[in-house]
Amino acid sequence: MDWAIAGAGVFLIWAALNDVFHAVVVPRPTPSRYRPSALLVRVTWPLWRERIVGDGGRRERRLGTYAPFATIGLLGMWIAMLITGNGLIFYAIRDQFAPALPDIPSATYFAAVSLTTIGYGDILPTGPVARWLAVTAGITGLAVVALTITYLFTLYGSLERRELGVTTLDARAGAPPSGVTLLEQSARAGRVDELSALFEKWEGWAAHVLDTHLSHPLLAYFRSSHDGESWVSALGALLDAATLVITTIEGVPRGQAQVMRGIGAHVVEDLTQVYGLSYERESGVERSEFDDAYRGLAEAGFRLREADAAWADFSATREQYAAGLNALARHFAVPPALWISDRTVLPHRPSGRS
Repeated sequence: MDWAIAGAGVFLIWAALNDVFHAVVVPRPTPSRYRPSALLVRVTWPLWRERIVGDGGRRERRLGTYAPFATIGLLGMWIAMLITGNGLIFYAIRDQFAPALPDIPSATYFAAVSLTTIGYGDILPTGPVARWLAVTAGITGLAVVALTITYLFTLYGSLERRELGVTTLDARAGAPPSGVTLLEQSARAGRVDELSALFEKWEGWAAHVLDTHLSHPLLAYFRSSHDGESWVSALGALLDAATLVITTIEGVPRGQAQVMRGIGAHVVEDLTQVYGLSYERESGVERSEFDDAYRGLAEAGFRLREADAAWADFSATREQYAAGLNALARHFAVPPALWISDRTVLPHRPSGRS
């Protein structure tokens, strides 16, 4: 037996199965910096993101194909690693086959037909170790495919729940969503008393996003089905609305808004760590932009705190999540929204609009 070649094969098989186990089976975040799936996404997403050009809708459609391709790519990578690893092991024990395996490509071919359970019969394992390994390879291939199918169901189930919330936010906050628009529309529609219930609903949504995106980081790369929408922008709109209720608006219950701001900031902090994003704390909003929003809220009928005091509290509170939120927006190349991502693109406009 050629122990060096066999060792290389065992390492590839271990790396693939360990990656599948942590990415698909383990229902919690695990260290992934050097796992093949994490490396694949870390290398390919920046290349994909930077090469996509075009107008908003066209660019969104092209960016939206990345996550499905990456999911298929993960399955292909795992299968390729298993085939190559088993091929190297089979070549290391090449004398236990009839005919004896003449080279690594022939051994890799036999590994492929074993993992896919095709079994043409042109090469037969004759030794006990070769027979046992061939059967094990077949079982492993079937198990990885089955687990990947389960992984797809998990991803799309979580995606559906996430996007249901994002889509329903359109009527209240516009597309792209804005926390200021959300509050103004609520006031004009006489639904200010529903804000606490809305924040409570989105508290659950934020907890769902935190749990699923930590466990399955690839999920964050799936984009919304409608132009101008994004889970990052939706989270930012609710955070900004909650922050304005806490710091600027008077006469509105603040308890649930404080809870929403707390869990939303927690989502931002944890996800920036998972995706390795660095940033410096800042409020991300200029005083002139805040003043525009302040006037819009006053015109909508809200009773507001004195402007200077509100601005001081607002900027200090928004510092706790703004830079991280913008880091996520830049990383995922989300459509610009008010105060999120490239905030110069969409200045606040006095309302009646979405």
